[in-house]
Amino acid sequence: MDLNEISRRGLVMLGCGKMGSAMLAGWLDRGLDPASVHVIDPYPSDWLRAQGVVINGALPDDPAVLMIAVKPQMMQAALPQVSRFGGGATLILSVAAGTPIAAYEAAFGQGTRVIRSMPNTPAAVGKGITAIIGNAATTPGDLDLAEGLLSAIGQVVRLSDEDQIDAVTGLSGSGPAYIFYMIDALAAAGVAQGLPPAMAMQLAKATVAGAGALAEQADETPEQLRINVTSPNGTTQAGLGVLMDDAHGLMPLIGATVAAATHRSRELKG
Repeated sequence: MDLNEISRRGLVMLGCGKMGSAMLAGWLDRGLDPASVHVIDPYPSDWLRAQGVVINGALPDDPAVLMIAVKPQMMQAALPQVSRFGGGATLILSVAAGTPIAAYEAAFGQGTRVIRSMPNTPAAVGKGITAIIGNAATTPGDLDLAEGLLSAIGQVVRLSDEDQIDAVTGLSGSGPAYIFYMIDALAAAGVAQGLPPAMAMQLAKATVAGAGALAEQADETPEQLRINVTSPNGTTQAGLGVLMDDAHGLMPLIGATVAAATHRSRELKG
C-alpha cells in the first residue's frame, strides 16, 4: 500500500461506522497521515473526532481513493455528494453490502475504477476476511492497493467474478452469525449436562476461538485435525456420530444454511 501517494492526494471516506473505524484505526497504525483522511459522516463518533482526520470539511480535488462505507439504504442519498470523483483518477473502493459494481458505474460515469468488497464483522478486531472484485477499468495495481488497505482488518481474497459475492455473503459474510449461534448451542448443551451457565459459555467461546486459531495456524487440514482428536470408540467419536450423520448431521445442515443465505443475497439484487 502506497501510503505516500494516499497521504499526498488524500483518502475520502463516505461513512465511517464500525467497519470504517476499524479500517481507519489500522491505517493510522501503519503510518497514514490523519490530515490526509477526509470523512463524510453526519454522526461522527467521539473516537473518530479524536483521530485528527478532517470531518465533514472541504474535500480534496483529486483523492487517491474514495472509500464507500455507508449502509445500503443510505446509498442513493449519499453518492451524489461524491459523484464528481468519477472518471478514473480516483479509485472507488466499496465495502457496502448489496450494491453492485454496475450501480457505481452508473453513478460515477464511464471509465471509473471500481472495486467492490465484502468484509465480515470480525474485521472489528482485525480478524476479518474480505473478498474483492474489480471492474474492467481497474488495474492489477488497483487490486494491490485495495488489498493493502483492506488487510488492515484481516485477510483478503480475490474473486474472479462478481456473482461469487453472493456465495461469499452466504459463507463468510453471514457466517459469523452461524458461529455465534453454535457457541450458544454448545453452551446450552453444557448446561444441560450439568455445568454452570457462565462456565459453559466460557468453555464454548474458548473452544470455538481456539479451534479456529488452530485450524488457521496448523499445517494439517481441518479434517486431519478432527481425526487427531478422535480416539477409536472414545468420547469425541461418540459425539461425531451424531454430528456427522449423513441425513441429519452438520454437513447437510450447514449446506442448507449457506445455500439459503446465498439465495437471499441473489434475491436482494433484484
